[in-house]
Amino acid sequence: MTYPLFFNKIPTIKLQDDLASFLGAFEDGIIEFSYLDIVKSAGHSCPTVLGAYLMTLKGLEALYENEIPKRGEIITEFKEAQNIGVAGVIGNVMMNITGAATTNGFKGLNGKFDRNHLMKFEQNINEANVRFTRVDTLKSVDVFYDASSVKPHEDMNFLMQKCMQGSATKDEKIEFAKLWQKRVEDISLNIDKVIKVKLL
Repeated sequence: MTYPLFFNKIPTIKLQDDLASFLGAFEDGIIEFSYLDIVKSAGHSCPTVLGAYLMTLKGLEALYENEIPKRGEIITEFKEAQNIGVAGVIGNVMMNITGAATTNGFKGLNGKFDRNHLMKFEQNINEANVRFTRVDTLKSVDVFYDASSVKPHEDMNFLMQKCMQGSATKDEKIEFAKLWQKRVEDISLNIDKVIKVKLL
C-alpha cells in the first residue's frame, strides 16, 4: 500500500476504551489512531478529513490535559444538521475516533458501554465547528477549524477542473493529485494556525 509519507508525520491520537478492554480487543483498552487509519476508513485524504482529525486531536488534548481520553465517554456536538455540507463527513471521522454515535452505535452490555446519543447535530454551540464534552466531568471545549490561510498551489484548481471535465491528460491527473495532497500536507504543518480551542 503506497501513500503520501507525510501521513506518518501527523501526530497520533491515543485513547482508552473500557469496552475494548472488557472484550479483550486491546490490552488495557489502549487504542491509538493515526491519520492513515482515518484515511483508510474515509477512503480519501482532503482538508475536511484532515480537519476533522486535527480538531479531535487538539480538542481531546485540551479536554483531558494530562489524562488519556476515554473513548465512548465523549459527547460530540455540531451546530449543523448531519446532512448539511461536510458535517456528516466530519462526524464519521470523529465517530471512528471517539466512539460517539447518534442512534447507530453500540447499544451496550447490561447498561454499560452504550455509545448512542453521544453524537448530536443541530446543537446550539455558537460558531464552533464542534464541541467535545466529557461524560464524567461535563467539562467542554469548543474547537474551531479554518484552513483558508493555507493556500493551494496556483495550478491546483485549474487541473481539478480539467480532471472533472474529463479533458486532463494522465500526467495532469497525477500532478493534480500531488498538488491536492501537498495542500493537505501544508495544513498539517500549520496545526496551531488552523485549529483554535476554547475551554468552556
